Amino acid sequence: MRALVLAAGMGERLRPLTDVTPKPMLELGGHPLIHYPLAMLRRAGITEVAINLHHLGDAIQRGLGDGSQLGLRITYAPEPILLGTGGPLNGLRDFLGDDTFVIANSDTILDLDLRAMLAFHRDHAALATIALFHPANLDYYSRLEIDADKRLCRMRLLTRRDPLRYDDFPSDLDAAVAATLSGFMYCGVIVAEPAVLDLVPRATPWSLMEGLFAPMVSRAQPVFGYVHTGYFRTMDDLKSYDALKSEFASSPPPKVTL
Repeated sequence: MRALVLAAGMGERLRPLTDVTPKPMLELGGHPLIHYPLAMLRRAGITEVAINLHHLGDAIQRGLGDGSQLGLRITYAPEPILLGTGGPLNGLRDFLGDDTFVIANSDTILDLDLRAMLAFHRDHAALATIALFHPANLDYYSRLEIDADKRLCRMRLLTRRDPLRYDDFPSDLDAAVAATLSGFMYCGVIVAEPAVLDLVPRATPWSLMEGLFAPMVSRAQPVFGYVHTGYFRTMDDLKSYDALKSEFASSPPPKVTL
């Protein structure tokens, strides 16, 4: 089994830090940020990892090397022009092969039991399984809504916060059905079957959610949500970065490091 870690973003909300250091390589708790998702993958026995690169990609490649010091084998996928969150899949079909694969964000820290998520994915015969989390205020995020069987029945992709506006997939879900669903946010990990690669848009750039998984939900294909209830943090801006550094200094979370 192989994985793709998304690391090509500009990190604009963390400037001026990211003018000289790519976001995945910012230090947190004595490790570059990207070490945390890589550790999650390795704990699940996944050692073949592709990492897409764009902004200051050479710094990421120098910092991680071939991955051997982390117990991994890393393949780099440079993007001279950004391909969006989904576009890297177009060029990685051969790398991902004919097996279940994982997509992970490089800026997410969580103690997700990826082995359990993979078992859930297989048990539900899913084409894709998306890790979900319930934040204190869901209004800040797109809403991914599941039924009692954990099947994703609607994605409400946030387009505006004030006032709240969403693009709904599907757009015509019966109100009585919608009222029975539970809403969550995406928390940075996806498990998918190789058949998903036959559904990707041909033209880049494109977004994982809007371009692939939301249309799958609209077509009632088997996309499920795996609810994570443990530790979960993201580093979105300078304020949240400072808060995370303080948290790791005083009480570093267990089960997230290499």
